[in-house]
Amino acid sequence: MLSFRMELPCLCLLLLSCLQSLSAHNDFFTSIGQMTDLLYTEKDLVTSLKDYIKAEENKLEQIKQWADKLDSLTLTATQDPEGFLGHPVNAFKLMKRLNTEWGNLESLVLRDTTDGFISNLTIQRQYFPTDEDQTGAAKALLRLQDTYRLDANTISTGNLPGVKHKSHMTVEDCYELGKIAYTDVDYYHTELWMAQALKQLDEGEESTLDKVTVLDYLSYAIYQQGDLERALEYTKRLLELDPEHQRANGNLKYFQFQLEKQKKAEEDETGTQKERGKRETTEKKKKKPKSVSGHQIPERKKYEMLCRGEGIKLTPRRQSRLFCRYYNNNRNPRLLLAPIKQQDEWDRPYIVRYLDIISDKEIERIKHLAKPRLRRATISNPITGVLETASYRISKRRATVHDPQTGKLTTAQYRVSKSAWLTGYDDPMIETINQRIEDLTGLEMDTAEELQVANYGVGGQYEPHFDFGRKDEPDAFKELGTGNRIATWLFYMSDVAAGGATVFPDVGAAVWPQKGTAVFWYNLFASGEGDYSTRHAACPVLVGNKWVSNKWIHERGQEWRRPCGLNETE
Repeated sequence: MLSFRMELPCLCLLLLSCLQSLSAHNDFFTSIGQMTDLLYTEKDLVTSLKDYIKAEENKLEQIKQWADKLDSLTLTATQDPEGFLGHPVNAFKLMKRLNTEWGNLESLVLRDTTDGFISNLTIQRQYFPTDEDQTGAAKALLRLQDTYRLDANTISTGNLPGVKHKSHMTVEDCYELGKIAYTDVDYYHTELWMAQALKQLDEGEESTLDKVTVLDYLSYAIYQQGDLERALEYTKRLLELDPEHQRANGNLKYFQFQLEKQKKAEEDETGTQKERGKRETTEKKKKKPKSVSGHQIPERKKYEMLCRGEGIKLTPRRQSRLFCRYYNNNRNPRLLLAPIKQQDEWDRPYIVRYLDIISDKEIERIKHLAKPRLRRATISNPITGVLETASYRISKRRATVHDPQTGKLTTAQYRVSKSAWLTGYDDPMIETINQRIEDLTGLEMDTAEELQVANYGVGGQYEPHFDFGRKDEPDAFKELGTGNRIATWLFYMSDVAAGGATVFPDVGAAVWPQKGTAVFWYNLFASGEGDYSTRHAACPVLVGNKWVSNKWIHERGQEWRRPCGLNETE
């Protein structure tokens, strides 16, 4: 026991030193790279817990041995008490046991072996993920479910494409997702996940949750979506399990009343429509049919379709005009003997990919430099030009009847990632990479922004946006004093098992991550006008860990490198 007590404080110090690297970070769910630190933290905590269990087992073993010895002794002694105590040694040992040894046993029983484990847990808890992290990870799952059209059972059973480490969700996990959606007044996802929790309970999965609790949320979520008949059906099922459930009894009467009211209104409407139908039929014959305008797909839907690999508008004819080549940028001296493999990804806007453009060694060095500096990603405020944390607030109308639990409004994530900025002062290799970009693009790097490294978190994404400042954003990048963003260079520093594409919703283009490659496009025409077809987005990462780094190249210094065009869209 003494050695155990000596080891635990040492373990505390080791854990504290490991955790100091986490202390500066929050929003763990926005970076898979930083979440890996939490796995090691949990592993250390499990080691501490096992040490505590071992100490408890040692203590119990000593108590058990004492109890077994006395059990045998007292059994013999009570068969002939006077004869047993007639032996003077037995009499002495009885006095000694009751006066001394039982006191020692009491001290052993009362001895606290939790100190080391509780100390470790207390140290680590201040670095644990917060409620925001748990909620953020849960909402990421819901976002992935919508974007990639996954049903709750597919996610719950862990049957995702490209998965190496399959993980099953328990009833409690499904219930927690449903509750988080409910708190956000998202009754659609509340229904999906409460229904999944109920399904797993019906299949016999053991759980601390009961069906009554799940049915309470499920029936209410369905009612909020306007399906009174199904809400009534689940309420009746709840009452079969708990006939005295006060809220369910109230909801039963309310739903039945509303259904009767609804049926009566429908009957009245049917009679009215018959009369109206006769008049409308006559009028339609007189009127000419109106031409139907082309259906416009909302950007959000186009974005999600492209993320799934649907709706890509690259026809065979257009694809036949895309080529691959060895590229030396007009015989650049650094590229003459080692031209770079270049392939066309898209024609309008023109997007090219450079293959084998960054080595594994360089990638690991960049990640090593960036990881301690990763902070929640920022975007440029279109009005002030100041960088701000990437999120926007949503609001929804509250429901008002028989709510099982009061909810709160939360923040929806516009960009879920963490980023860090690296310069040539941090490592000469960064300057080498900057020079490589300059050689291939022919553009000046002195006025470009520093290399931004980004690691995407759970369901990490960056919703549709422009890299350049529009005319209605006169102060965009004003603080930099280098003009607008003329072009974007994007390194892919990891492969992604599923999801994570860069998509251009307006033109139906999708570019998939490929480790060691980079893509490049101009954000501005040669005239300086913005190319609105470059509006793009980073799709949510479904499975895997996405690392990218990008260079935003600005107008200043490009006057002789990219002369101004003669017309607006040249």
